[in-house]
Amino acid sequence: MGLMLRKPEGTPGKSWPAILIGLFVAFGGVLFGYDTGTISGILAMKYWDREFSTGYIDSDGNLNITASQSATIVSILSAGTFFGALTAAPIADAIGRRFGLISSTLIFIFGVVLQTAATAIPLFAAGRFFAGFGVGLISAMIPLYQSETAPKWIRGVIVGSYQLAITIGFLLASIVNNATHDRNDTGSYRIPIAVQFAWAIILISGMLILPDTPRYMIKRNNLAAATKALARIRRLPEADPAVTEELAEIQANHEYELSLGKATYLDCFKGNLLKRLLTGCLLQALQQLTGINFIFYYGTQFFKNSGFHNSFVISLITNCVNTASTLPGLYAIDKWGRRPVLFWGAVGMCISQFLVAILGTTTTSQDAAGNIIVHNLAAQKAAIAFICIYIFFFAASWGPIAWVVTGEIFPLKVRAKSLSMTTASNWLLNWAIAYSTPYLVNYGPGDANLQSKIFFIWGGCCFICIAFVYFIIYETKGLTLEQVDELYAEVSEARQSVGWVPTTTFREIQEGEKKGLEPAGVETTQDV
Repeated sequence: MGLMLRKPEGTPGKSWPAILIGLFVAFGGVLFGYDTGTISGILAMKYWDREFSTGYIDSDGNLNITASQSATIVSILSAGTFFGALTAAPIADAIGRRFGLISSTLIFIFGVVLQTAATAIPLFAAGRFFAGFGVGLISAMIPLYQSETAPKWIRGVIVGSYQLAITIGFLLASIVNNATHDRNDTGSYRIPIAVQFAWAIILISGMLILPDTPRYMIKRNNLAAATKALARIRRLPEADPAVTEELAEIQANHEYELSLGKATYLDCFKGNLLKRLLTGCLLQALQQLTGINFIFYYGTQFFKNSGFHNSFVISLITNCVNTASTLPGLYAIDKWGRRPVLFWGAVGMCISQFLVAILGTTTTSQDAAGNIIVHNLAAQKAAIAFICIYIFFFAASWGPIAWVVTGEIFPLKVRAKSLSMTTASNWLLNWAIAYSTPYLVNYGPGDANLQSKIFFIWGGCCFICIAFVYFIIYETKGLTLEQVDELYAEVSEARQSVGWVPTTTFREIQEGEKKGLEPAGVETTQDV
């Protein structure tokens, strides 16, 4: 097969415009990653702790915030993203994927303004909510835009690049936090927060230039605009047969879906659409339950509590591993397929998490004040190494592929609605983990004080991921979005999806209906 990803022979037009468009739109992931990543370092900044403290004194005798306040500040962003993701579908279907992304970024900017201006927890938390609402909208619309514009042979790489952008956002947040955390003024936290204005302006500027997706134009009954957009993306004349044929298949698929009834949220819960919705929601939920955001939300503070004095540097290292490890994952998505990469990624994560848990719990203890006592420094270093190995497996598999799979398994008529719900499930678990973690890990009255034992929980969830992939995930490598729809209609078990080849097209189905070959009672929609 060779090692390179190559454009299939005989594919008309150019692929690089669609690839560049998809990669640029993925830049929105930087907003996502940076905003969620920066809070870990901010919570560990001494100046911020003193500035925002309401009088609580920690075990070291310093002004700090309580576990409850920490949980609220971190998790309120996820609460905002949950509601933002659910709102994404009506916005994306009403004003388009392109203007939807622009309006979402403006909401994000409003949240950043509030956080930058804040000197107390209420305004800071409000800013986190609005920034989260914008990120939630963006996180649902970007995979939608990418999947509807990308060529099928490299769609996995393009949609997966969104996760790469998220990891870059985490890395940039870690770098900026590391540069400002020793400042003894408001710049220690305001600089990392205000940097987000730059990312937002870049995204808005690009979206003002880019076209909306051809599939959205078909959904809006605007064939002329769809033709213009697809011709621009493929760099072909509007009258080119390749453009006409691709649009005809998209339109035929959409008409076939509409012939079965108008799309409502209730339709997402019917037939095999329910199966696909559950697949997407569980995939996104399990992505969170692997424990990745425990490391990036609370990693700096956790490493600090575990006896590492250079916790900011360790956090920076884990973010570098996260970013670099996403690259082989992007290659593997379209080279080896969704199922094998997800399966072996889950195996690697499971083993790594259990080893971290064992090393952490057998080589440390606590004194009466709850401070961690490290009995074996080499074992602690080994635990950090296995955390990095876990991050490698996550970033190369579940990180990008969760977004790829959810972006391609739904038909056009319910794609925005279903994708918004799968993304919301990601953020719901994100919120639950962010809110509960301080209570699970910290030492003190009412806290579980799990410390490193929490990695047993993440390891158990990774074991569930292995079974989930084997029984539930369909192989969709190399298929168009319309062919994925046909795959779910013909194949009942995920294990049988490997090697499936389409036998018909929706144009042929439509032509058969026109000739009276379909059973009576099935109506088609002639105008889209």
